[in-house]
Amino acid sequence: MWDFVTGEILAFDKPLHWTSFDLVAKVRYNLCRKLGTKKLKVGHSGTLDPLATGVVIVCTGKKTKLIDQLQYDVKEYIATLQLGATTPSFDLEKEIDATYPTAHITRELIDKTIPQFLGEQWQIPPIFSAVQINGKRAYDFARKGETVELKPKLLKIDEIEVLSFDEQTMQLTIRVVCSKGTYIRALARDIGERLESGAHLIALRRTRVGNTRVEDCMTIEQFLEKLQTESCRLTAETL
Repeated sequence: MWDFVTGEILAFDKPLHWTSFDLVAKVRYNLCRKLGTKKLKVGHSGTLDPLATGVVIVCTGKKTKLIDQLQYDVKEYIATLQLGATTPSFDLEKEIDATYPTAHITRELIDKTIPQFLGEQWQIPPIFSAVQINGKRAYDFARKGETVELKPKLLKIDEIEVLSFDEQTMQLTIRVVCSKGTYIRALARDIGERLESGAHLIALRRTRVGNTRVEDCMTIEQFLEKLQTESCRLTAETL
């Protein structure tokens, strides 16, 4: 029996083009309908970009108190980079704004460069991000075409490896295990610069958060189907 008020920790495989807030809102709406209540605490333990898929942990009821703790769990990603071109958002949200030479990029150079990102790194977040600047989100400035200075943040990359590299298309796929606050889009930018070219993210999947792997996750459709058949506890004392 699910007890969403006392609290549940749910693992979802977030769909492409959904924001993390979209997922939380969908879960909250359907839970409130199921439980016959207008209010229920629901939150997530780590934002995932709309153009990314994969693990998002959603907490309900009193378990939302664990969100801050869960945010510090190590995360694993599979990322595909397009080398030789950049975009303002460092991914496919924006159109390509510049192209760069790639003739010098070989698998040997890739294998020599990627390990340089292991360990602690100072990373400047993307301007198209939710980083707070004077009470506003960075993307608010970016969408108005305003230039602001973002301070670098210290993060840690525990593992990084090349999964594949296609010299014809200049597409590079890597696996990254990293700390809270790591922007894989910014990592793509930095890899492009280190290769003396450019790069942007064309696909991203979060495959693990802490001990929760993507194969352990529900889709939103599976959750809604299960919600119809599962019994849920809701009493006056728990509200």
